[in-house]
Amino acid sequence: MSGDLREGGCFCGRVRYRVAGEPLRSAVCHCVSCRRTSGAQSVAWLTFPSKRFSFVHGEPADYRSSDEVSRTFCQSCGTSLTYRQDEEPDSIDVTAASLDLPDEFPPTRHLWLEDKLAWEGVDDDLPRFEQGGLPD
Repeated sequence: MSGDLREGGCFCGRVRYRVAGEPLRSAVCHCVSCRRTSGAQSVAWLTFPSKRFSFVHGEPADYRSSDEVSRTFCQSCGTSLTYRQDEEPDSIDVTAASLDLPDEFPPTRHLWLEDKLAWEGVDDDLPRFEQGGLPD
């Protein structure tokens, strides 16, 4: 595998994906829907062009978490894998922790801090946004 290609997948190994290149952006999201669909206090996401992402093994379940958002997850173990907005069909967000080597892409900002759980500490110097702004 080229250094340009990275792989990831779910906890049980039934679903695997591959992505090429560097992410367009990265963030930790604290919104209610990310928290509820992952069962975690926040979720780190990496955004890639859709054309550089593919599932290479297994077929994830697809869930419409809102009218304009589709999320995928493993039907067997429940691992959250991707997030797509209908209004941005050329990009896909991938859960950073589902990569085989998630340390390669640390987050660069925090989003939706207005929804952050009171007990979650955010003790870094990353830019913070009360809502979901993704300036680039």
